[in-house]
Amino acid sequence: MRHILVTNSKGGCGKSTIATNLAAYFASEGYSTALADYDIQATSLSWLDVRPEDHPSITGLAAFEDGLRYLPRNTDYLIIDAPAGSSGPELTALVNHAETIIVPILPSPIDIKAGAEFVDELMNKGKIANRKARVAIIANRIKENTLIFQELDEYLDKLKVPYTAALREAQNYIRAYQRGLGIHELPYYQTWQDWEQWEELIKWLNSRRSQPR
Repeated sequence: MRHILVTNSKGGCGKSTIATNLAAYFASEGYSTALADYDIQATSLSWLDVRPEDHPSITGLAAFEDGLRYLPRNTDYLIIDAPAGSSGPELTALVNHAETIIVPILPSPIDIKAGAEFVDELMNKGKIANRKARVAIIANRIKENTLIFQELDEYLDKLKVPYTAALREAQNYIRAYQRGLGIHELPYYQTWQDWEQWEELIKWLNSRRSQPR
């Protein structure tokens, strides 16, 4: 079973958007997929509540109540949506559930500063320091050709962590969420730009570089 954690201590950075889209992608590829929501706001579970029955099913777990107790054994991919504010022992516990960790960071001065502090803490966790889990960064909700995105882009390029995608701010993500779908389940003619931006992240996730050896 593959365990992918989406986390950042900063709220509002798009963790649930990334988590739901990853779950939808792997489910649509034919994998048995589960989505564990550790956030009491249950944004990911609310998305699952409106998912159409004629689309590949995804098992939802209210992990903020039961942890991973009801995770089906036949799951191929478990996507973990972490709560905002995760740090210290709580973050350690979440990291210990994962082999692959994705950190979305927004292009704003506050988010860049908070993201830098979070990545520093994350990389010092024993499982990651011992290379038993891999980390990647995503620039999320970007607006190209803006100074603040250039600042974030330059900062992420300097990190010793894979910088795998820059995802634009787009109404397609809102449309997908409202329908219980992922960006890859919307028509290509509407979302081709978003599909292209996801390609490097998917390529990394499907490579050995995203998993401990």
